[in-house]
Amino acid sequence: MTDKIKIRMPDGTHQTFSGREAWTLRHLLNAGTRGLTTLNHPAPRWSHYIYKLRKAGLCISTDYEGHKGEFPGTHGRYRLETPVEVVSGRSER
Repeated sequence: MTDKIKIRMPDGTHQTFSGREAWTLRHLLNAGTRGLTTLNHPAPRWSHYIYKLRKAGLCISTDYEGHKGEFPGTHGRYRLETPVEVVSGRSER
């Protein structure tokens, strides 16, 4: 599977992401201001893909929330704070 997304940053520059970074960015964009959590969207290595998007210049906030259940603890809620425009994006399988 090849997944790509090209975005326009606030300063007018373009960035293209592929693979899991594109997948993660697409999920963040779809989540909007409510953000997303690993609790609701289990996937491998969310924190690593968030890290890579941050290194690329995107501002992604993390708020920590408690949860109960059999294994109580905390989880992060990620929100894309950088206003971006999707220029093109495709998903191939």
